[in-house]
Amino acid sequence: MTAASRPPRTGRLARGAIAGTALARAGVARLSHKAQELARDGAERDAARTAHEAELGRILFAALNQLKGVALKAAQLLSSDTRLLPEALRAQLARACYQATPMNQALVGKRLRQALGPDWSERFAVFEPQAFAAASLGQVHRARLADGRELALKLQYPGIAATVASDMRLLRGLLLGPLRSLALGEAALPDEALLGRVLADIEASLAAELDYAQEARAMDEFRAALAPRLPQLVVPVVCHELSTPQLLAMQALPGLHLAEWLAGEPSQAQRDHYGQLIFDSFMQMVFELGRLHADPHPGNYLFMPQGRLGLLDFGCTRVLPPRFVGALARAWSAALRPDGDAALHQAYRDLGLIDVGLDLSAFRRELRPALAPLLDWQLAPFRQPRFDFRMRAPLPNLDVAQQRLAIRHLHDLPPELPYFDRAFLGLNQLLAQLGARVCTRNPWINGETA
Repeated sequence: MTAASRPPRTGRLARGAIAGTALARAGVARLSHKAQELARDGAERDAARTAHEAELGRILFAALNQLKGVALKAAQLLSSDTRLLPEALRAQLARACYQATPMNQALVGKRLRQALGPDWSERFAVFEPQAFAAASLGQVHRARLADGRELALKLQYPGIAATVASDMRLLRGLLLGPLRSLALGEAALPDEALLGRVLADIEASLAAELDYAQEARAMDEFRAALAPRLPQLVVPVVCHELSTPQLLAMQALPGLHLAEWLAGEPSQAQRDHYGQLIFDSFMQMVFELGRLHADPHPGNYLFMPQGRLGLLDFGCTRVLPPRFVGALARAWSAALRPDGDAALHQAYRDLGLIDVGLDLSAFRRELRPALAPLLDWQLAPFRQPRFDFRMRAPLPNLDVAQQRLAIRHLHDLPPELPYFDRAFLGLNQLLAQLGARVCTRNPWINGETA
């Protein structure tokens, strides 16, 4: 097997060496930072601290980029919440977007024998050994059954599930070890217990995403729930007789991905139609179903004939408890009102974001202004009946002072919130790429009939 066709390294020694090198580099960076710190004044210390946080981010990203697979998926999730990590560190982790080198044909055959038995090839009238899509955890092949059904076969890379624990140990080692011990100033990171809970939730979510049997169940549930509400939204049918925990066989949908579809120069009416369908499906999933498709990027949508929209990849989904959904709706509804600070303060308490000891006066004076750029960005589409996503501004970054205030007052992070934030950001980026104008008034946030 050549290096080009080799999947991400899964051996304990190889991955341990990568982790050890990263920890050593972080230690050297710490010593250099502390040696120079005494010679700087206050402004220089702040700039040096930011530069040092970025250096730690580069060290961590370089290690994760060698580990690939699960490690980079973890970095994507960790970087999705702008309130959790120093911006310079978070920005480095946000670079984690990886397309894996596909497995060669011999390894594909071996994986299919393991999943379906030695006669696996006889199960298909046609099987294409060349993958048409490759991602961080697996790759996808086209196939056809004897009865004419066209399938997409999602095949997991070998050994990838075994790397979850070791990769998360690397993240903990850096974020709760060298980084925690650095003299980065007051409230540079949330408290250790909070960050530990976030990392534990990411580890559990990644383990679940590697269980294709669970993904198959999620597809069945989403399709059954969404079909009556949004008949033009299509979730592929699972071929259960060919699916295993490491192989997911599903209906292959006809259609184009966003870049291909846009190349055909669709009309504004077509853009608006699909944008409305994407927006409505997101709102329905969150506020009616209490289920989140947590990865709404362009590759997970197919623009199909007759105005239908295919929704793909249900490996990363979340159940949203009624308590979370209700508090989120109350928070956004309150923030849309000029006199809503008290209700917003209570909604943040209900979400567990802030400690009960943070009174309304301190909330108004410190935390509300610090979070204002993010909150204003989130709510911009809901301030008018129809929003033109062609004009959507990029997600703002909090400045250093705002971020340190936010982190200082951050009491806890509901495990659903990073996934919701990531999905909402992906939704906005997708609608901006689409150039859609969308009716955004809705009964959950605006208190009106959609």
